[in-house]
Amino acid sequence: MIIEDDEFICNELANLLENNNYKAIVLKDFKNAFNEILEVSPDLILLDINIPFINGETLLQNLRKESNIPVIMVTSMNSETDEALSISYGADDYITKPYNPTILLLRIGAVLKRTKENHNTNELTYRDLKFDIMKGTIRKDKIEITLTKNEMIIFAYLLNHQNKIVSRDELIIAIWDTADYINDNTLTVNMNRLRNKLKEIGYEDVINTRKGMGYILL
Repeated sequence: MIIEDDEFICNELANLLENNNYKAIVLKDFKNAFNEILEVSPDLILLDINIPFINGETLLQNLRKESNIPVIMVTSMNSETDEALSISYGADDYITKPYNPTILLLRIGAVLKRTKENHNTNELTYRDLKFDIMKGTIRKDKIEITLTKNEMIIFAYLLNHQNKIVSRDELIIAIWDTADYINDNTLTVNMNRLRNKLKEIGYEDVINTRKGMGYILL
């Protein structure tokens, strides 16, 4: 469920979710937001802080008295205070606008997975590696490697499409949200850095280049 009063952002989020196999419901009646949430009982809520009639944090606070529906705060406020308050009121995650669509989808996937498995983790698994989305790290046993934002997006995208060829254009759009005016060599540099970091923890040649097609994570 999307709780956001900006119609353009609502449509953008709904299209993003629908295109990634989620069913998106947009809240229309802000005066009756609390009751509508309980009636629909969504699997997850994307909640803006500044909504009509009731502050998003207050709505979250009231909701937590009745329900444990996962909530991700999506807001233009880049404030540590707002983030701390949202988490203290019971938000499962917090992301600021303008958000990277790939990062938002990763956060949604991580929250849903955590809810399903009922444990507090933002980790994805690749073989015996642990990929921590919140920290931007990959870990094997006691060895932990920090990824840059671009390296994290590349690895996450390949992991979500494991054993399938991903084109260079797909990765460029996932990282920079555009295929225009990006130096093609920039992706190659980021890919090589990611490969080197995977090699450091014993995973050499797991990302293969398919000439003329793209990359594949084996």
